[in-house]
Amino acid sequence: MAKTVRLEPIAQETSVETNGNLLSVLINKDLDVLRECGGRGMCATCHVYVVEGMEGLSPINRREQRTLEVITSCKTNSRLACQARVLANGVVVELPPGMYINSLQDIEALIGRRADQNLLHPITGQVLVEEGKLITRSVLKQLENTPTFKVGEFFSHSVDA
Repeated sequence: MAKTVRLEPIAQETSVETNGNLLSVLINKDLDVLRECGGRGMCATCHVYVVEGMEGLSPINRREQRTLEVITSCKTNSRLACQARVLANGVVVELPPGMYINSLQDIEALIGRRADQNLLHPITGQVLVEEGKLITRSVLKQLENTPTFKVGEFFSHSVDA
């Protein structure tokens, strides 16, 4: 039986099959979700905040917990949409403000413009450029010092706790 999920701040309700993940809800609403790791719970590109109904979601698994630990914008109500399965009605999800950067080319194309929304690092969720601020070459330099945008490589260097 389908469960209802509400998306904020866009104030839309949608349904998802019981045990379906929140990522499918976001995709069905044509929201721009990068899914950098392919829905395996290894990146921050589907990070959401659960405003209500955390008990209506599957428990956080070990992989999701490890990933959430490196997200700078993580809160106690953070979940990865690809890992959170909807088990009951009443789940309200807040989408983090901003757009994740997928590659250095994404930034290069925007240099000299003002950010329409926060630009976020794809692994850590850190705000690279705040909404309304000018996108400069220094942001590109900052990202060039990032060892990789390959999420799998990033996590292959971490150890299981």
